Amino acid sequence: MITAILAILLFCIMIFPHELGHYIAAKKCGVQVNEFAFGMGPTIWKKQRGETLHSIRLLPIGGFCAMEGEDGAEEDLEEGSQEEEKKAYNPRAFNNKKPWQRIIVLAAGSVMNVICAILIMTLLIGITGFNTTTIGEVKKDSVASKAGLLAGDKVLNVADVEINSWDEIAKAVSESGGNEITLNVERKVDSKVVRKTLTVTPEAVKVKDSEGKEFTIYVIGILTKKSHNPFKAVVGGVTSTWNMTKTMVTSIKEIFTGKVSTNELAGPVGMISMVSQTTKYGVWYYGFLTAMICLNLAIINMLPLPALDGGRIIFVIYSWITGKSVSSKVEGTVHAVGLILLMFLMLYVTKNDIVRLF
Repeated sequence: MITAILAILLFCIMIFPHELGHYIAAKKCGVQVNEFAFGMGPTIWKKQRGETLHSIRLLPIGGFCAMEGEDGAEEDLEEGSQEEEKKAYNPRAFNNKKPWQRIIVLAAGSVMNVICAILIMTLLIGITGFNTTTIGEVKKDSVASKAGLLAGDKVLNVADVEINSWDEIAKAVSESGGNEITLNVERKVDSKVVRKTLTVTPEAVKVKDSEGKEFTIYVIGILTKKSHNPFKAVVGGVTSTWNMTKTMVTSIKEIFTGKVSTNELAGPVGMISMVSQTTKYGVWYYGFLTAMICLNLAIINMLPLPALDGGRIIFVIYSWITGKSVSSKVEGTVHAVGLILLMFLMLYVTKNDIVRLF
């Protein structure tokens, strides 16, 4: 039951902000929005506000923003029908807006998904905190305690190597091989900051990996002090999202070049399976998964492929550069074919999901 609720929430966080992005951009650009809906399927609530019908649908797994004239360029009317053409022309229809306005509206959905990913990662980092180079705890009877290290000490360098992150401390201790190392730290003593040089000999500890294989690591018995600085959390959220973006773009390239098998792709069933797995590890993992999938939707949707926003942007740019509008029949056909291919792809990845599941 919990998995089902979290899966629905994930789909809502993925799709609703995406459509909200289109809606906000359309309104700002003066596009006529006929309906803005949350969910799919039969309508369970609706309210007309101005020109736009706002509705909530039965299945909370999506949504849509229906804009006037978004299906393509208007077809030329027959000769001698100028009056009908004037009556039919709607300056607020999507296809009658300037190219840059249409591009903004089309891209706004993916932009909103990126913003969601940044907000989620910022929130996660802000709540859980992030590592600093200051010692938060020294374990009792550890080699660090015996060497004189104290909670609150800020590590400046280890083995004559300047330290900028906690990971660098862990790496230096691990690479010591159990040999004595020197730590330079800053310590507050009677409201004054003093520097101290301490030596410590890391001790070997046997641990097991996820496959049960045993190996040796070296530790000194210290834990980092967590920081919850909101400004640093924002920087961390942006940085984490950027790093995920680079990884996803690389993965997409490898799929198109054949370096990664399409069997690795996951669909809705796979996402539900991943949600089920994250419930075992806690909120942080679920939040990370949600941010990752939001970002994935943003990137995939901006690919220059038919039926995707990226593909529609290509048509707008083509018309903008050439000065020739693409027939609504031609564009509609291209997007329809693209949609069919995407549906076949969805069936394929769903089959893979089911095979992996069982």
